[in-house]
Amino acid sequence: MKVILDTHAFLWYLLGDPNLSIKAKGIIDTKQNLYFSIVSIWEIAIKINIGKLVIHRPIGDLFKELQFINIKILHIMDKDIKLYSALTFTSNHRDPFDRMLIVKAINHSLIVISRDVKFDAYPIQRLWY
Repeated sequence: MKVILDTHAFLWYLLGDPNLSIKAKGIIDTKQNLYFSIVSIWEIAIKINIGKLVIHRPIGDLFKELQFINIKILHIMDKDIKLYSALTFTSNHRDPFDRMLIVKAINHSLIVISRDVKFDAYPIQRLWY
């Protein structure tokens, strides 16, 4: 099984947050077939910058954490932009970072690890509990 982590799943794993489901933690603990979108790093940087998130470490350390957990970073590709522009906006899910995770999940046949049920409106598999 190949998975892409939603931003909160990665952060909760790092912080040992009890909001992370046992199933999600178990998948991340395997340190196999794990992916993270570069846009999620961008999302973290934005939230830190506007005061919505504190991670108590330099943002550059997140790249070391990703490497330690054996998570591969997915960069934005031409085919991602093409699919993103064609992806139908649903009235309940307009978040651009989540929409890129949906695109990555489709383009790379990945399961999304997220507690966000809004992903279920798209032709992807979401795993949480």
